[in-house]
This record gives sequence, C-alpha cells and structure tokens, in this order.
Amino acid sequence: MFSNFFYELKRAEVPVSVKEYLTLLEAVQAGLANYAVTDFYYLSRAALVKDERYLDRFDQVFGHVFKGLEYLTDLFGKDIPEEWLRKMAELNLTEEEKAEIEAMGGWEKLMETLKQRMEEQEKRHQGGNKWIGTAGRSPFGAYGYNPEGVRIGQDGNRHNRAVKVWDKREFRNLDDSVEIGTRNIKMALRKLRRFARSGTPTELDMSDTIRSTARNGGYLDLKMVPERHNNVNVLLFLDVGGSMDPFIKVTEELFSAARSEFKHLEYFYFHNCPYEKVWKDNWRRHTEATSTWDVLHTYGPEYKAIFVGDASMSPYEIAMPGGSVEHMNQEAGAAWMQRLTGHFRRTAWLNPTPEKYWHYTQSISMIRDLMEDRMFPLTLDGLDRATKDLMA
Repeated sequence: MFSNFFYELKRAEVPVSVKEYLTLLEAVQAGLANYAVTDFYYLSRAALVKDERYLDRFDQVFGHVFKGLEYLTDLFGKDIPEEWLRKMAELNLTEEEKAEIEAMGGWEKLMETLKQRMEEQEKRHQGGNKWIGTAGRSPFGAYGYNPEGVRIGQDGNRHNRAVKVWDKREFRNLDDSVEIGTRNIKMALRKLRRFARSGTPTELDMSDTIRSTARNGGYLDLKMVPERHNNVNVLLFLDVGGSMDPFIKVTEELFSAARSEFKHLEYFYFHNCPYEKVWKDNWRRHTEATSTWDVLHTYGPEYKAIFVGDASMSPYEIAMPGGSVEHMNQEAGAAWMQRLTGHFRRTAWLNPTPEKYWHYTQSISMIRDLMEDRMFPLTLDGLDRATKDLMA
C-alpha cells in the first residue's frame, strides 16, 4: 500500500524522492501516525510535499489510495479505533421522519437556546433531541438531522441544513494549471476582451512603414507601434468549500481559462457570501485575509467583477449580522454585496447550479435580487450571456 502511494504520487507528477519515502516509513514505524487518519495525512504530507503548489495533487492521490478504512487497518495492523466505530452511528432518517422534526423558530431563538445549552450541559450526549451531541434530532451537534441547526464537530456537509458551523474549516486553492475540459469555455471568455495599444512602441507597423518609405523616396523609414493587448480588467470572486465541492472541476476549468485569457486579472476567494474579508490563499485564509474595503479602494469601477458560486446557503447569511456560518460578521452579507455591486460598473454572478433548480433555493433568489438579475448559469450559453452583459 505504501509503495502504491509513492508510485501514484510520481504518476501525478508530484516530485517525491526515495529518501522522503523512506523517511515516511521510519516515521510510521516510530508510531507518529497513531490511529487517526488526519495524523497520517499530515505526517505523509509533511514528509513528501516540498512545494505547496502540489498540495492539491497530493490530496487527490491520498484520497484515491486511502479511500477505505480497511486499508488503514491493514497498514497499521490494529483494530478499528473507537472514534471510527462511533462515526458509524450517524443518524439516517427517512423523508417522512425528517418531515416530523420541527425547526426551533428563527435565528434569535436558535442562538439564544445554544447559549443556554452550553451553560447547562455537563457531559457528552448522543441520539437525543435537546442537548449538544451526535446522531440526534437536536439543532446542535453533528451527524444528526434538524431542519435548522448549528453544526459542531462534523466533517463536511450531510444535509446542507446548518445555518452556522462552529468549526475551523479548511479549503483548498483552485488549481489554475488544470487542463480545460472543453475549449469552448475558453472561447466564450474571449468575447470579454477589448484590445488597445499603449506603452512603449515595440512592434513593427508594416502598413505605416510602407507608406512612409514610399513618401521618403524609397529610403527605409521604420514605424513602430506599442504592443496590442487586452485592456479589460477582470476581478474574480470565487466561492469555495461546502456546497461548492461538487463544482470544483468546472470552477477550476473557468479559473484556468481566465488566468490564460486575461492579462489584467485579479482574484479572491470567499465562502458562501462575501463579507468584510476575502483572501488569496485558502491555506492561509485565517491569517492573511484581505479587507473587502481594501479591495474596493484598490480596484477601480472599470474592473469587471465576476462572482462564481452556487449561492446556496442559509438566508441568515445574507440577511442577518452574525449569520455567517464561520464567524460572527458585524454586517449582513447583503450589505457587502450592495457595496460591491455599487462600486463596480459591470458585475455578473456565475452559478454552477442548473438554472432550472434556482427557484427551489431561497438564498439564490436573494443573491439574484442583489445582483439585479445579473446571475447566469455556469454553462457555455450562460458564459455567452454574461460576457455580452459585462461588455454592454
């Protein structure tokens, strides 16, 4: 299994050496990985990856090679740890049973009750409908179900019902070197171009040179012009993590195409809805974020602002201060969306969710209203419509 992992990394063009591979084996034999999957992941990543550009490829290979718990038990020769068995007790309900569970009744009631539960609770709970716990019907906890709750201590989404997530979540950067799945995406983006010549004359102007030489009695008179380039400035805002995970491939294709097509391209990441901070690197987003005010002051109104996201979230994230699933935002997401759309003259929102499903999600309708109907599906037709609107 370890040798297969090594060869798969080499096949994915991650530069790993035999020495690093042997270092990993020594670390495992010394017991540094213990039983936890995350411990082994970080240990192998630290031993084998020398450049953060390859972290995304490493993650994909790791997920492919160690995709089942049985492989890890074979590797370590131990019984399955208790925490893995406990995770198997996740609550799974029928649609009829889900319909019988009622929401608590709004944002204020939910936050007030959570504070009360945290003050009163003294021990771990599982399978209940009141306390903070696991595999239950309570609005607070993990691996259970409630129409409207706060997710605490759970790995990823299960029902996309949480209105707040009380965990530190890690996202990965989009790979801008990914091969474009269809050349048509790239061709569609080319419509978002306006060429001009500016700067130092570096190219030969053949037509003017011929005319000048003829007027000069046949003596060569060279004429130069500045390089022709696209003077359209593009600013990308990319939603990552959570409900966007199924759309990573198409978003990477768009991101890669945009990086190759536009000379003046800047980008930032956000999660669900832009708030007071955005960031450039998902690995450092908790320490190196950029103030949204700085973005507004740095990039002028002439930039074409394009938001890419499924706009699928709790309505509280858009409408309420403190509604963000990840932090206690002082202002509602709607306030920041209004500032962004008010600052940039031309904006568009590209949604990878099929357009026929938009009306089923309240938050999509809310974002669409804030964008004044400038939301387009992330399809070839949607890209064509979006570029025409941006260049109007």
